[in-house]
Amino acid sequence: MQDFGDFANLDIDKLLKTAEEQFSRVEEVQKTMAELVGKAKDEDGLVTAEYTSAGLTMLELHPKAMRLGSGELADKVKAVVQEATADLQRQVNETMGEMFGEDENPMKFISNPDAALEQVKNAEAAYNRTFEDVMGELDKIRRRLDL
Repeated sequence: MQDFGDFANLDIDKLLKTAEEQFSRVEEVQKTMAELVGKAKDEDGLVTAEYTSAGLTMLELHPKAMRLGSGELADKVKAVVQEATADLQRQVNETMGEMFGEDENPMKFISNPDAALEQVKNAEAAYNRTFEDVMGELDKIRRRLDL
């Protein structure tokens, strides 16, 4: 009888259950992300903004804001939009941390591209080892079958 190594011991039901759980988690993440809203207001209450995954969804200027000079108003608008964007990013990071755990949070790679590159290199090395192992096993089978 042929020896199939670890392949003979695969628990297909467990593999399918794990895949279903991951797909469910991804759907939950997508739904939650669509509901997140970053909000900000300047200290005077003259400019309010909301930022979502669709971009800037609300910008409100209090009537008193029209008394400001155009440069000052522009600065306030930019600052409030940046704050709303940062608030949304913070919420995304928190949500991803809750759903995936801090160690598996994919958002950590945004602020640390070197860690992301290192993980890609590790995955590539693992792939290369697996490929070499599979090719070695296929070569053994080919030799046994005299092909």
